[in-house]
Amino acid sequence: MSGLADLTLGFIPLTDCAPLVVAKALGLFAEEGLAVTLSREASWATIRDKVAVGALDGAHMLAPMALAATAGVDPVPMLAPLALNLNGAAITVSTALAAALRALDPDGMAATPITAAPLARLIQARQAQGAPPLTFAVVFPYSMHNYALRYWLAQAGVDPDRDVRLVVTPPPRMVEHLRSGGVDGFCVGAPWNAAAVGEGLGEILISASEFWPGGPDKVFGLTAAWARRHPDELRAVLGALIRASAWADEPGNHAELVALLARPDHVGAAPELLARALKREIVFHRDAAGLPRREHALWFLSQMARWGQIAADVDFPAVADQVYRPDLFRAAALSLGPVLDPAMVFADAPAPAAALFDGAPFDPDAARAYAAGFAIGRARG
Repeated sequence: MSGLADLTLGFIPLTDCAPLVVAKALGLFAEEGLAVTLSREASWATIRDKVAVGALDGAHMLAPMALAATAGVDPVPMLAPLALNLNGAAITVSTALAAALRALDPDGMAATPITAAPLARLIQARQAQGAPPLTFAVVFPYSMHNYALRYWLAQAGVDPDRDVRLVVTPPPRMVEHLRSGGVDGFCVGAPWNAAAVGEGLGEILISASEFWPGGPDKVFGLTAAWARRHPDELRAVLGALIRASAWADEPGNHAELVALLARPDHVGAAPELLARALKREIVFHRDAAGLPRREHALWFLSQMARWGQIAADVDFPAVADQVYRPDLFRAAALSLGPVLDPAMVFADAPAPAAALFDGAPFDPDAARAYAAGFAIGRARG
């Protein structure tokens, strides 16, 4: 594939940037004919802005960010032709808050999974005392982390827009803010929950795999305009990332992967913290994890509508189909030989049902009604 342009791809220092790091370090981009520079970015807002203006050709990206751009929130339509991972995030609170919750509701804190019911009781008590609201951080307004935290709180009767204070903090700064007392808890991706636990600052209450086993998280994102101009380069990038994801999922490669991620120009976290999520949480490739699933896009859009982030008349299916592009994923996968199980990726098999921790059913064909059906939210009626 000679003649392909050099590319610059962005990432945030998180464990789930692994496919980009692996594809670069193992020469998989080069084998696809690409000269790729990886750019470590400070925040998700920076990723969004640099991709939008062309300073980055593509990036490790929050899945809802690409949907929001195309749903009219931002002016530059984006695509998500590859899911980078499933699971990986968690909700963590300070050790002081965890102790207060355990003292108030020991049974609730011993449940599996832990719901926000103990927190709801504490918030009610604090409100009766006139105490200020607790503060929780999320990584970006349009993120699985924001929606997971909001869903978890609201399921127990806590209104995230009235009963607590939500702030946005870049992932690598979450632990610092917990240490300083600036936040009482957060929802963030690995390895930063483990870092808070490792320093004795925090306690994980619910992991992503408990909140929604096999739930979506990050994607490889780029502008629709770039994809139209560079179809060959896009196919090559996706091919390299699919191969990298398969490599990253192999337990026998985890020691090498941890060493790569621990480098200061990548994630820069302690190896033992990075290894934890690889063993217990994150899926990069197996069970067709890389396939950008329409039902995931529709769930994200339902949460955007639930919390008033997108206009009421947004066409959910149209936006989902415009942004999530399994056809581009499959075109790249077909060029790789037996890297993927065809039965998992290419057959018209029914998608796995969304199985969130509260058991509430999600029908992708009724996503708008689902959004309006919650007792807490802004999409009712």
